[in-house]
Amino acid sequence: MKILLVEDDTSLREGMSELISEQAEVREAGSVAQALAAMREELFGLVVTDLRIGQTGEGGRLVLEAARKRLQPVAVVSASTSEEVGRVLKPHEPDAVLAKPFQINEMVDLVERFQSLRVALGRLAAGRVPSEEAWTEPMPGVRVLEEPGGPSWVRMAPGVAALRPMGRGSVGVMLLEGDIEVDGERRVGSQYFFLAAGSREVRTEAGCLAVSLALRE
Repeated sequence: MKILLVEDDTSLREGMSELISEQAEVREAGSVAQALAAMREELFGLVVTDLRIGQTGEGGRLVLEAARKRLQPVAVVSASTSEEVGRVLKPHEPDAVLAKPFQINEMVDLVERFQSLRVALGRLAAGRVPSEEAWTEPMPGVRVLEEPGGPSWVRMAPGVAALRPMGRGSVGVMLLEGDIEVDGERRVGSQYFFLAAGSREVRTEAGCLAVSLALRE
């Protein structure tokens, strides 16, 4: 998994990068502009950004909005209260918040949550797809199977559009077959992406098969 680390304090960024690099590959960004450029160039398994970054101090919101459009999870690092974080990021919400000052194990646990989600989905994708005899069809062209406390499977017919047919809350999604477009962001083939909580429009041109898992608390 590759992580984008956004922090304008050089010493803090380097320290965090050194710590995270023991778990995953890290790309650093020292400004909002660098972060936005990085997200245009490649996809990340997790974006970790400081809340108060940039000249206005609200750069964390810009990073979060860009990551949402690219279907990437976001963890916000902040010394602010939860109320301040919510006000600055409104109407978006981060997938995780790491309060400053934080302990080493808190950062390690944060990365592990998102990394474990992706690994678990990779294992599901490599295994057998459940027999579709047990699947239901909640709407025309959409078939789903939700395993209690486990993954949610979805198959969509070509040309179908639906409001978030795959899982509830914040989920990681592994696309096994076909193509998916979420609010204009398209994924093709065997790819991983992340859906934050909320209503999202999902479309497919060729049809698709995908599996999702909820992000653990």
